Amino acid sequence: MVTADQIVAHLIGDYVLQSDWMATEKTRKSIAATAHALCYSIPFAVCRPSFEAWAFIVVTHFVIDRWRLARYVVWAKNWLAPVGFTSDRVPWIWQRPWRDCVGTGYPPDRPVWLATWLLIIADNTMHLLCNGIALRWM
Repeated sequence: MVTADQIVAHLIGDYVLQSDWMATEKTRKSIAATAHALCYSIPFAVCRPSFEAWAFIVVTHFVIDRWRLARYVVWAKNWLAPVGFTSDRVPWIWQRPWRDCVGTGYPPDRPVWLATWLLIIADNTMHLLCNGIALRWM
């Protein structure tokens, strides 16, 4: 469903064409999220999408980034995980309330680097899934 050209278009659109302003403001201001979503969509011209597929890519990218939806996915998957124990037999509880995980979907006691990278990976996965759906079935 996802091809190499789609992955390259995603990487160029999300990382090369995204300015610092877009990256820092897209979760606070719709204009920054809109500018980023439109710039993001430029490399997908190589995939020759239909207008509907292109519009779906732009709109889903805007929505996912503007409201940082990946953090909800991360929180939900962790919330559904079973309660376990660490290697020291200390209870390891994932079912944290949303208020404790609002930043990245992970609780604040997780290493910042780990929570950030896992959030980025979840975000990229969501974008690739949406793009694959658009380019394959629209």
